[in-house]
Amino acid sequence: MNDSVSLAQLVHRLEEVVGELRGIPVDVERVDDDALARQQIAQAVPAAGELRAMHPLGSMEQGSQEQKSRRRVLDALQRGMTMRTIVHASVLDEPRKAARIRQLHASGDLHRVVDEPIQQVLIFDRAVAFLRMAPFVYAPGTLVIRQQSLLTALIDLFERTWAKAREVDEPTHRLSIREREVLALIADGRSNSAVARALSITEAAVGKHVASVFAKLKLPETPDDNRRVLAVLAYLRGTVR
Repeated sequence: MNDSVSLAQLVHRLEEVVGELRGIPVDVERVDDDALARQQIAQAVPAAGELRAMHPLGSMEQGSQEQKSRRRVLDALQRGMTMRTIVHASVLDEPRKAARIRQLHASGDLHRVVDEPIQQVLIFDRAVAFLRMAPFVYAPGTLVIRQQSLLTALIDLFERTWAKAREVDEPTHRLSIREREVLALIADGRSNSAVARALSITEAAVGKHVASVFAKLKLPETPDDNRRVLAVLAYLRGTVR
């Protein structure tokens, strides 16, 4: 694929491919029963050596179900499975989910973060992929894909997304969605008044967001450093890779 094609365009093209599937070929199975889809995923885990995953909203599991899921991931890592997971940035705004992600990341399930919309997909080796029919977490309907041409397209999408994603431990992940919006506009060279107009908020509110950004990025006021420039550099390190 051409490198000039954006992630959003790749996602849109993937959605079109899914939407155009009519007479499902032998090596693509549609599973509408979530329990059956989870069973097939569980069956794929023991034989797999590599997992690529994309999650728009992170885990929706609660309590003991979440603990069992986390245990399965840790067990798979311990037996040598390689895991890479891409999540949407909104996941890190929820402390419980963010803590789970950082624990798994530290244990070897490497995570990266994107701001663009992503599909929910699990790709085991180059053998089988589980793709949600709709681009949001736990939507009804899953495609179980073994067709090599579609697997290649999904893997290509994952690798391109991974290459553009930022590390999960980048300091900018401590910022709120609004603070990231403010910082992105500052990185574009906007003044506080211009940021205020762009976001339809007051200039005083922008000042408070900027102060919060400095605090969260641990940028103290010193005579030798320009905190605004340092904040922009932190932002760029987190989004341009």
